[in-house]
Amino acid sequence: MIDEIDQALISALMEDSRRSLKALAQISGLSSPSVAERLRRLEERGVLKAYTVEVDPRFFGYQLQAIVRIRPLPGKLQEVERQILAIPEFTECDKVTGEDCFIARLHVRDMEQLDSLLDHLNSCAETNTAIVKKSPVKRRLPPMA
Repeated sequence: MIDEIDQALISALMEDSRRSLKALAQISGLSSPSVAERLRRLEERGVLKAYTVEVDPRFFGYQLQAIVRIRPLPGKLQEVERQILAIPEFTECDKVTGEDCFIARLHVRDMEQLDSLLDHLNSCAETNTAIVKKSPVKRRLPPMA
């Protein structure tokens, strides 16, 4: 189970995954070796899966972000999944229930690139695309308590 100290450590790392053991110790009220041990146990249990960095795709020329609902044509589910995996501009993808089988996030430089990438899927799927204007809620954890 996750206790209040673990929750505090996880929250602190979600805010800044580069926090030092010393800083985490100050936040949690534990010693640095105790924090290191807790983090090791959280990693072993699979609670902490990675320490990451967040990069803004716009600095690499990706000015548009799109959400694409993808409905494979009959018998084309695996082919669609292979194509999504092969296109690196798809930065996230969920296989979902309902009429659409996939909901994906795509970063592109411009509308022409968006059209070109979606054209790859036209032979095996129908797509419905929405351009992201703003993301008021960034990826976050649900409440831990």
